[in-house]
Amino acid sequence: MNDMTWTVVADEGRARVFQAQGLTLGLEEIDDFVNIAHSATTLTEKHAVELSRNERKEEEREKFAVQMAEYLEQARLHQRFGRLRLIAESKFLGMILSSLSAQSRELVFEKVSKDYSGLSIKEIQEHLQQG
Repeated sequence: MNDMTWTVVADEGRARVFQAQGLTLGLEEIDDFVNIAHSATTLTEKHAVELSRNERKEEEREKFAVQMAEYLEQARLHQRFGRLRLIAESKFLGMILSSLSAQSRELVFEKVSKDYSGLSIKEIQEHLQQG
């Protein structure tokens, strides 16, 4: 089994991927994804009807969750990690989890329902150490 642990810290607009050897918290950022649709929508929200805006935002969240799940699937298939920690706001965390294959979900050893996406690596590590 690959001893690399990946930690994904995400919200509906951004996802950062970190890696560490084993279960250490010496995180190294290896990828950073921005949901461009999320940013574009916030600029045009004034021109949209509230209901359709909410529906669009939900669709964008789901697409971004699927995009992240597909990225993680490919990484798993290429054996880039052996363990996966997911950190995201509760609803978005659920979207990512439901988009993962059963094989990838089996590698998830920790789920944190918090939004740490705006934190520095050091702050994320501190939160994880506190448990």
